[in-house]
Amino acid sequence: MNLKNRLLILVAAVLVLGGVALAATLHAAGRGAEKDRARPGGPRVGRGEVVLDAPGRSVFRNMAWGPHRDEIASVPAADPAGPRTSSGVRCLRFHAAGGTGICLQAVHGRLRDGYRAVVLDARLRELRRYDLAGVPTRARVSPSGRSVAWTVFVSGDSYAGTNFSTRTSVLDLDGWTLDRNLEDYRFFLDGRLHKAADINVWGVTFADDTHFYATVATGGRTHLVRGDRAERTLRSLHPNVECPSLSPDGTRVAYKKRVEGAPDDAPWRLYVLDLRTLRETATAERRSVDDQAVWRDGHTLVYALPGDYGSDLWSVPADGSDSPRVTMPAALAPAFTG
Repeated sequence: MNLKNRLLILVAAVLVLGGVALAATLHAAGRGAEKDRARPGGPRVGRGEVVLDAPGRSVFRNMAWGPHRDEIASVPAADPAGPRTSSGVRCLRFHAAGGTGICLQAVHGRLRDGYRAVVLDARLRELRRYDLAGVPTRARVSPSGRSVAWTVFVSGDSYAGTNFSTRTSVLDLDGWTLDRNLEDYRFFLDGRLHKAADINVWGVTFADDTHFYATVATGGRTHLVRGDRAERTLRSLHPNVECPSLSPDGTRVAYKKRVEGAPDDAPWRLYVLDLRTLRETATAERRSVDDQAVWRDGHTLVYALPGDYGSDLWSVPADGSDSPRVTMPAALAPAFTG
């Protein structure tokens, strides 16, 4: 076989192989698109205006596949399975109260990627932005809307183990005063000033613009603490509490509790603590909940669990009765306005 024929055979083989690869790629893409279109029960999502001070609305991160995934969306609180209005504003973590929103976003740059916290007004317009030192994980707004807080992972990406470090910041919107790291506050453990290199703080939930609750970890244990921004103090109240969420009447805290016998990668159960008596009540949710629950009202907790779209919202009574049920598929980080 001469050189010319060999070259012709080589070119033909390359074209055949290229055609096979292209066909396989198009077939896989077609199957993926068909799978997305064929997902049963997917929520309907359309572009529109989303506001944070409209009465009787649920606002959340939309997780449904499509052009509006990760956008802040809204539905009537009375019809959580209804059509969604999507805002165009994308957030990894989100919360809202008092007409203020806090949106923790990913930032994709030409040289490097990063994250930022964006404070939003009631029409989702940006008021201020702040660079973040790590991966967003928790966000909260005070009932009045005048204070916001966020937590990021500075190292590590899970609360399940012990090899992680967090940074939690609290921002006062009245003067735009930022406490960048709550680890700078004085921490009192069982009434005594406690100083240690391993202190981590996360999961703020506000009582008002000055006082809040959060989790402090040190020495391999976690503690519910009450924080005071004026005094710059954190005071321990109860052990084995993570990601607290204060009830609307300020008397109870919902939280993640590590329980004996649970898997290392799914160690938590959802509990409620009465702050007056320090009595704990286990909810009827028996699965591991790695979320900071939200109180829909004075009786019901809403929280995220893994689902077909990445995350679904579930609800359960706070008093330990009844059973969990899906509140909203393909959703995360809810807030209830009005």
